[in-house]
Amino acid sequence: MSKIVHVDRTNLAEAVLTDQELPPLADGAVRLAVQSFAVTANNVTYALAGDSFNYWKFFPAPDGKGVVPMWGHAVVAQSNHAEIAPGERVHGYLPMGAAFDVRPTNVSASQFVDATAHRQPMSPVYNTYSRLAADPEHDPAREAERMLFGGLFKTGFLIEAMFRRENWHGAEALIVTSASSKTALGLASVTRANSPAIRRIGLTSPRNLAFVQSTGLYDSVIAYEALAGLPRVSSVVVDFAGDSALLANIHRAMGDHLAYSCLVGMTHVGAAGAAGEPPPGPAPILFFAPNHATASIRELGAKGFAESVAQRWRAFLTETDGVLRIDERPGLAAARDAFVATVRGEADPAVGIIIRP
Repeated sequence: MSKIVHVDRTNLAEAVLTDQELPPLADGAVRLAVQSFAVTANNVTYALAGDSFNYWKFFPAPDGKGVVPMWGHAVVAQSNHAEIAPGERVHGYLPMGAAFDVRPTNVSASQFVDATAHRQPMSPVYNTYSRLAADPEHDPAREAERMLFGGLFKTGFLIEAMFRRENWHGAEALIVTSASSKTALGLASVTRANSPAIRRIGLTSPRNLAFVQSTGLYDSVIAYEALAGLPRVSSVVVDFAGDSALLANIHRAMGDHLAYSCLVGMTHVGAAGAAGEPPPGPAPILFFAPNHATASIRELGAKGFAESVAQRWRAFLTETDGVLRIDERPGLAAARDAFVATVRGEADPAVGIIIRP
């Protein structure tokens, strides 16, 4: 018997810790015991987009329930695969639970891909597991930061690369909502390094204003209630909040100065709003990271892309050293509580939550 957290797919704040019975391990399969994962606003995005982007399909649950995917570390508890031994550690996409099975394929010294049938329609980005013993990104002293920021930082890296390929649509400024979110911080960092001429403007709630300012990653930080203070220069907006009313207000405030509108996350639960009158100006365009990863790899080559990400990642770690207080919490009940608090908007952006089941 193994523990797992099921959330109500229609009410994400309803989450229960329950038992699941794992089947006998299949031939060629590996059972992974979850060691640690981070709980962030990104996990809420996975849940909110669970149906539209198939995130609920990674780790099946009973009807009406869902298992929220997490980024973290696991150890091989049992193996029926000749190339993978018990005791090996991996990093990748995990359930909010204690254990799960994978079917490794395309095995190399540094990674493998899960070939489990129900996961095949989804992007390989989520099905690839790094083998830590030969993983160039692995730093034993920075495991917490990788769980908290790693995948999110890479999304920010890809957003900046997308804009740079398009010469920023002629814009002079980047406006980001939910500026305290980890993906937004990564985007601001990469933009400062790779596109220093672009002014970085962070929008956030009054509660998070001081924290966002303390990061030093933005040229200016503005509260949502003060959109009149947005500079009237040609700009692009990246919406991590998923709040349609907020985005429409930004469009109205910027008017003809808005050159591009990009939708990425959904950190403001319950604020998406009903479909209706589109905001004035450019139509918001959804950003899907795996597609842009393919474009960047095509542009830089696989090795060049990995090296470029790693270089900026190391710089980001230096820039944000001490910005977050790491809070390690034992048990899946703590994971459930942290996720529910994040859904309700109660999580402190200055605290990085790591769960050890």
